[in-house]
Amino acid sequence: MNGARHPNPSPSLTPSPSPSPSPGPRPGPVIVVGSGPTGLLLAGDLAAAGIPVTLVEKRPRRISNLSRAFVLHARTLEHFDARGLSDEVEAVGRPLDRLRLFGRLTVDLADLPSRFRHLLVLPQYEVEKVLERRAVAAGVEFRHETETVGVRQQPAESGAEDAVTVEVRGPGGKTEALRAAYVVGADGMHSTVREAVGLPFPGRSAIRSVVLADVRLAEQPETLLSVNAVGDAFAFLAPFGDGYHRVIGWHRGRNVPDSEPLHLDEVKEITRLALGRDFGMHDARWLSRFHSDERQAPAYRVGRVFLAGDAAHVHTPAGGQGMNTGLQDAANLSWKLAAVLHGHAGPELLDTYQSERHPVGRSVLRSSGGIVRLAMAKHPWTLALRAALTAVLDHVGPLRRRATGHITGVGFRYPAPRGSHRLTGTRVPDVALAGGGRLYEALRGGRFVLVTPDAEEYGAASGREGRLTVAHWASGRRTTVLVRPDGHVAWAADDADAARTRAALAAHVG
Repeated sequence: MNGARHPNPSPSLTPSPSPSPSPGPRPGPVIVVGSGPTGLLLAGDLAAAGIPVTLVEKRPRRISNLSRAFVLHARTLEHFDARGLSDEVEAVGRPLDRLRLFGRLTVDLADLPSRFRHLLVLPQYEVEKVLERRAVAAGVEFRHETETVGVRQQPAESGAEDAVTVEVRGPGGKTEALRAAYVVGADGMHSTVREAVGLPFPGRSAIRSVVLADVRLAEQPETLLSVNAVGDAFAFLAPFGDGYHRVIGWHRGRNVPDSEPLHLDEVKEITRLALGRDFGMHDARWLSRFHSDERQAPAYRVGRVFLAGDAAHVHTPAGGQGMNTGLQDAANLSWKLAAVLHGHAGPELLDTYQSERHPVGRSVLRSSGGIVRLAMAKHPWTLALRAALTAVLDHVGPLRRRATGHITGVGFRYPAPRGSHRLTGTRVPDVALAGGGRLYEALRGGRFVLVTPDAEEYGAASGREGRLTVAHWASGRRTTVLVRPDGHVAWAADDADAARTRAALAAHVG
């Protein structure tokens, strides 16, 4: 297994100033509603960029260990790396570089074009602990036990500096109006923010009566993650790391309301059917039912209000993509909000959040749904289709790599303007830079990184201190690439002269 921890040496770059917000008027504040992983990452990013952030959460200030998400994929780990957090989560998670699905398809992650050639098995609550510590240190104002009850936007022509009002109800029932320049709803599937701005949430229930249980096991599984489907039953088994395992399962023939009591015997039966044995489950500390929906909002933005994570899209648990997609939403939106609020970019930059992230959400919805349908194949023709697809993926490398790239997030690219360089919009893997540094270290602090053969031609003395790092390729490559803070290519050229490159910097970095 690829379980090695990755050292983070200090990069030697030209230049490498400490990040700091540009001088000028204090930027307008942002309100983030929801303190799950998406909201925590987004709020922490904004606060680290010098944006005043209030995070509103109706739950008490404690992180629940009753989480459903259990996997960090390679692309999310890259985003954590760009924030100096990857070593911290790798230290508490357990890497897995190979999965076996449907009894015959082996998904080998060792060939991923990423520094993280594995998925990391890590409960959601551990991810939240890391992100909350970062958000607190960055200065995010937390408002726990505070429920959002309404959102109002001032008309654009009103001239109001803080154009959004969020009505909240705090402890004891006291109501209050909070004002912000922008609001981000990261408040889950039943988003109050989404409802307040009038966005529908079309879709359907894909799986009914999913069972969840946290149990101890008398027998340890042979693999870190156990997942399989047989006949009408599906089960997933993963460790918490504290002696308990999470079981997620469902049985096609038992569709009952979420309120129907759940007993450990039912969980054990589903697990035996799907995995061949129940591993001696005992001492359940939590048992629950839920139904899994496939839904997506038609827009991720209404005026100055944005949606991210489960408020914007929900998927089946298949592929472990839900939390990861939300974290990647946050990584896309945070640097854009910071750039606009600091005056380094025009408000039109925020339109690209919809054009870039909505297609990704749609793709994830389709792929996770497809995995579920394959897993639960029952009729002869669907079983034959699954066998055929499995065989194709197992033997056709390009198709397998494309499917793996989408599930892990490293295969997505964003739309590029007509006539752009072929690299524009692509995700950039971590690369070595001259002097011993790495690209994703250079991205830290929300910077753009210009990687060029002629680094001496450029510098941060042009007023981009803290927003731009200029570096050489370690490989001697001649292409000039401007990498956005989220690790995607903003601009590239094979034969750029200084004038073209400076024009690109002005257009993208400000």
